[in-house]
Amino acid sequence: MKIVTVIGARPQIIKAAALSRAIKSHYANEIQEIIVHTGQHYDENMSQVFFDELQIPRPDHNLHVGSASHGVQTARMTEGIEALLLKERPDFIVLYGDTNSTLAGAVAAAKIHVPIVHIEAGLRSFNKSMPEEINRIVCDHCSTLLFTPTKAGLENLKREGFPIDNADPYTIDNPKVYHCGDIMYDNSLHFADIAEEKTDIIQRMELANKPFILATIHRDSNTDHPERLSAVFSALMRLSMECQVVLPLHPRTSKLLKTNLKEDLQAQIFNSQSIHLIPPVSFLEMIALERHAQLVMTDSGGVQKEAYFFKKPCIILRPETEWVEIVQTGNAILADADESRITQAWQHFKGNPPTTFPEIFGDGHAAEFMLEKMLKGAKKSIRGEIFFA
Repeated sequence: MKIVTVIGARPQIIKAAALSRAIKSHYANEIQEIIVHTGQHYDENMSQVFFDELQIPRPDHNLHVGSASHGVQTARMTEGIEALLLKERPDFIVLYGDTNSTLAGAVAAAKIHVPIVHIEAGLRSFNKSMPEEINRIVCDHCSTLLFTPTKAGLENLKREGFPIDNADPYTIDNPKVYHCGDIMYDNSLHFADIAEEKTDIIQRMELANKPFILATIHRDSNTDHPERLSAVFSALMRLSMECQVVLPLHPRTSKLLKTNLKEDLQAQIFNSQSIHLIPPVSFLEMIALERHAQLVMTDSGGVQKEAYFFKKPCIILRPETEWVEIVQTGNAILADADESRITQAWQHFKGNPPTTFPEIFGDGHAAEFMLEKMLKGAKKSIRGEIFFA
């Protein structure tokens, strides 16, 4: 079986590590993986370092699309992915999550009848003003095999009309939905101890045995709006009076701090002895920070989950989340970019730290489950007749 895996953003590179690792360990004689990097994330610290650190095979192809508007970026990727699918003729294209790379892969593959495998299917924020929501919905409705990490994702797909108990062979018109657990949980289990051995960020930043808040801010819905970005950083200033704050700066956030924050707030942030603005960290360094943090504050979907994996409370800097279970269990609070709600959430968790984290993300073997189902599907020739122009 030949699969084309499309990656482009940091989280997808990390998720792909689990699938590539499972192929190498269990299916090396049965599955050929062709990795396509779209170049959606092109910063060295946001991309290449993850290939090195996670020992992911080098991409077979790189489209080098770089940064652009949604339309331009997606169009360039769609064109490049289509050409590679026509060249490689895979049994499946594997797409992760909800980025523009995901959308481009779905459109390119569906139009030439290459079956799509969507990992992290069924997730919904129910906010279509988010580009990610559009991307994930379109990909789901173009897919042949849909792997959803949570029961909530399964229920979302049911409500949208996806048949759950349909018979094979599976196609884009007769798709199959699997509840399989989360591939990022596979990675967190695998890399947790490795992170402690191979990184020294906790010692280097003198954070050992010290309480600190780990914060990440990168979504354009926060960074591109001065009032929202100011509210988040005003809250961080207030929290930093009680606890150290570590904030790895996403390139977008770093660029916009000086234009979207008022000068007095900028001065407070940059002169603070309690707020540590640091460059983007590697995946292993991020795991180490998550494991040692007292609390996580983020607008990242992936970091929300990782906080849960490592049993840390999380303040979500968005009005909604795809990972509703972590809110329902009381281990995360939706605070949006609201200074008052952020500080209230901090006070709540400081006084009432969560103690139970139900196992809602699977058993750590999601990648193997997915590959077994793909192999079964390939043997039943679900690909059908692909039109290669």
